Amino acid sequence: MAIKILLADDHKILRDGLRNVIEKNVAMEVVGEATNGREAIKLCEKLNPDVVIMDVGMKELNGVEATRQITQTNPEIKVIGLSMHSNKRFILGMFKAGAYGYLLKDSDSDELIKAIQTVAANKKYISHDISATILQELISPGEETEIELSNREKEILQLIAEGKSSKEIGDLLFLSSKTVDAHRKNIMDKLQLFTIPDLTKYAIKTGLTSLGE
Repeated sequence: MAIKILLADDHKILRDGLRNVIEKNVAMEVVGEATNGREAIKLCEKLNPDVVIMDVGMKELNGVEATRQITQTNPEIKVIGLSMHSNKRFILGMFKAGAYGYLLKDSDSDELIKAIQTVAANKKYISHDISATILQELISPGEETEIELSNREKEILQLIAEGKSSKEIGDLLFLSSKTVDAHRKNIMDKLQLFTIPDLTKYAIKTGLTSLGE
């Protein structure tokens, strides 16, 4: 039976390229495409793919948070993070969220196929171009301190950084504007950042939004 694959990336040209490479392999089938994390979650519920190729930086809901929600609901789905970044923050974020693999966007087609085959066999995969330092950090994480936001706060912070109003955020997350405003205040208090530009800079720095790409 062919490995069922879902592509999640906000750039159609990249999705087309991935599909072209994958569908040359008769043992693999692309069953759907998503343009953001929320679409990816819905399509996983509908299509139940074996593997998701997940862009780490997407608008509305980034790949880390989408991966967390997908793997919590269905841990059998294997997610491969796809990014131009080899920064340990992005890599560790994806693996902590439940990803099984991490691939750089400049990887060649053979490595893409190998990564899919590896995670489909229930084994972890990480791009061979990622440095030994990053691998060591994955094996023995350091004591890096980071202000802890809840998953909901991360979702809201990403949407704030992307210019959404409280009403727009509420409509997306099925919350009242008052609840969104309360979350916004909690985020600002935790981070000690009290302007939208400062929140936006933080969201870009921590990889919550793809605005920095």
